[in-house]
Amino acid sequence: MRAFAKPVLAIALTLAAASAQAQTYDPAYPICLQTFGRFGNAISCGYTSMQQCKMSASGRAAQCIVNPFFAGANPGRTRRQPRMQ
Repeated sequence: MRAFAKPVLAIALTLAAASAQAQTYDPAYPICLQTFGRFGNAISCGYTSMQQCKMSASGRAAQCIVNPFFAGANPGRTRRQPRMQ
C-alpha cells in the first residue's frame, strides 16, 4: 500500500503545482489591472495611465493599482549641473 501511495502523492503534487499561475508585474508600465474571478485572481500590467485602466475595468470585477515594480524615472532624484565660473 505504501508503494502505491508515494506515486499517487507525487502525481497529485505535480498537478497542483502545474495549475498555479504566477502573477507578474511588468516593470515597463506604471498601472496594473487586478481582476477577481471565480477561478482565481489575475494582475496584468500594461496600462500607461489610470484613466486607460479604469476604462478597461469598467463593468468588471476589477480594480486599477499602481505597479510597485515600475522601473520608470525617479522624480525624487535630480542631477546637479556644475557651476561655471
